[in-house]
Amino acid sequence: MTMTFLRPVEPDPNTQVTFRLRVGTGMAEEVTLIHNDIRTPMRPDKEEGIFTFYACRIRIGGIPVPYFFEIKSGEETIYYDAFGVSDHIIPERAFTIYPGYRMPAWAKGAVMYQIFTDRFYNGDPTNDVLEGEYYYISGPARAMQDWNALPDAHANIREFYGGDLQGVIEKLDYLQGLGIEVIYFNPLFCSPSSHKYDTQDYDHIDPHFGMIKEDGGKLLSGTERVNQIATRFIKRVTSEENLEASDELLKELIALAHARGMKVILDGVFNHCGSFNKWLDRERIYENKKGYEAGAYIREDSPYRHYFSFMEENWPYNNSYDGWWGFDTLPKLNYEASKKLQEYIIGIGCKWVSAPFYADGWRLDVAADLGHSRAFNHDFWKRFRKAVKEANPNALILAEHYGDAKEWLMGDEWDSVMNYDAFMEPVSFFLTGMEKHSDAYYADRVGDAQLFFDKMLNTAARNFSYPSLLTAMNELSNHDHSRFLTRTNGKVGRVQDLGHAAAEEQVRKEVLRQAVMIQMTWPGAPCVYYGDEAGLAGFTDPDNRRTYPWGREDNDLVSFHKEIIRMHKQYTELKTGSVMPLLAERGIIAYGRFNNQAACVVLVNNHGYTVTKEIDVKYLGIPLDCDLQQVMITTASGYRINPVPHRVVRGRLTMALPGSSAILLRYTRLQPVTREQFWATNTVDFS
Repeated sequence: MTMTFLRPVEPDPNTQVTFRLRVGTGMAEEVTLIHNDIRTPMRPDKEEGIFTFYACRIRIGGIPVPYFFEIKSGEETIYYDAFGVSDHIIPERAFTIYPGYRMPAWAKGAVMYQIFTDRFYNGDPTNDVLEGEYYYISGPARAMQDWNALPDAHANIREFYGGDLQGVIEKLDYLQGLGIEVIYFNPLFCSPSSHKYDTQDYDHIDPHFGMIKEDGGKLLSGTERVNQIATRFIKRVTSEENLEASDELLKELIALAHARGMKVILDGVFNHCGSFNKWLDRERIYENKKGYEAGAYIREDSPYRHYFSFMEENWPYNNSYDGWWGFDTLPKLNYEASKKLQEYIIGIGCKWVSAPFYADGWRLDVAADLGHSRAFNHDFWKRFRKAVKEANPNALILAEHYGDAKEWLMGDEWDSVMNYDAFMEPVSFFLTGMEKHSDAYYADRVGDAQLFFDKMLNTAARNFSYPSLLTAMNELSNHDHSRFLTRTNGKVGRVQDLGHAAAEEQVRKEVLRQAVMIQMTWPGAPCVYYGDEAGLAGFTDPDNRRTYPWGREDNDLVSFHKEIIRMHKQYTELKTGSVMPLLAERGIIAYGRFNNQAACVVLVNNHGYTVTKEIDVKYLGIPLDCDLQQVMITTASGYRINPVPHRVVRGRLTMALPGSSAILLRYTRLQPVTREQFWATNTVDFS
């Protein structure tokens, strides 16, 4: 429920809340709010065009408030809930208010940009990983000399292209010009891999992303290097001077982003760490090093002994510890066994969002799997949220999660999630039929409009309150899944089987533009995966981590992204307005976003040919007879933003939709229509 229908949208405990319901004028005899089994009559509040708004006020307490609306007209009684109209109350479909659940205002509808740092831009070659600098997972580190070389299908974890924080600083003009409001970084903390989901030290930024001011030691060669760590690597990643300088560089980057009105969120990988981590120290980097206590792999009496689950009771433990998905390079952290570990990670959560760094929030990796039980995880995230919000009340806490997220989004744990179930998957299926890894193609899901709206709306209703939906990360691609552009070619498989070239063959940029149109007009925070806007292709990990194609960008796609991002930011109804489906036919969808000032209509034709459709738009509050302005159209031949009027007659819009098109129409300065005009049109149902 948006501000039009609920005020305040995010109420504090023990406050008065105004509820409104919009009903076709003359269509209801009695309207009742049902909340926590209490019935409160609603009275006509105002008339606006063809609608009457009914309202009531109640004082809420400190517990969740599930509610429904009951509408009576003659012999008929219906109920309106988060899923729409029903003839009886279905408790799990209730709208729900969670008192005190407040989203950071900046995050609602914010345009995000995900950066996989090593592949974005090399701004400081002096901090690059050196060829053979260390040995990890059956091979030496590789220093990639050719920025445009494609990632190795098998050894990508050890390939380093040199992207760093200085590179992001140098491209802030580009990001600001694109219209980005939030930078989301894949992990930045010390780690021996290119992806850094195997954290070595949560307290510091990796000097290979930051600064290397102190360099020394020598590189081991040949057989000396096997299963050993080069002394130069040890010097670089444990040097206090390097670590402090790298932390300072992140602080500088965040300050520069803030000066441009941009936010920065970090990736917190707290479920597991890396075998290089100073707590385990399997590779013996920190052994006997000043300032570091012995790791759990080094000594039986290590203070970190209970940070991990060892399978052997007796020393030495060797490699017999619990690893995430069985990987011994990703030791699972054993939270239940160590209060000290719990408090440390909560402290890390606070450290980076407060002085002197002031990051703006966290994306939490595999957050629901943190501990060994659901009960523990809920308790931990409640404590994490409380501490982080005290450290920075405007920090965003956004989790990676697949499946139903409602139990985590009740106001005392996460703010929102990466929106796979109610965005990435249904958009991919409707437009391409492809599973998000490109592992399968489902012909029957292409153009299935009913499935699209069921997943986008009903799944969202199950998972989110409306404020959490507005901050959900709506992605088309990311570091874990194939690039959306590659999905448009319908090729099933991965780079190991099909090769790099197949990811770029027969791709359909017009379908990508359709997807981006949906992304920028649907409720949530649209997140662009670096390079998607420039035409970057790639199968799933590691092919989705190609370098940004500087100097080889698809400039038309970049320009298209700039324009649609500008519209998303300029039209407030696209950031925080209500959403309403308007048409769902095979291969065709239409929906509206609206508030009290304006309304947008989005139409998508997934057929390869022109289709003429009549769409009823009056429920958006658009006058019965008026012009809608076409502000953007994208087709197989490109996109246009020159304004074109389209006439609405008796509340209906008739349009020819070109093949493979997406169209954005808008009406502003909403003018109410007379009751006589309303009754001259078809009757409306409850909505």
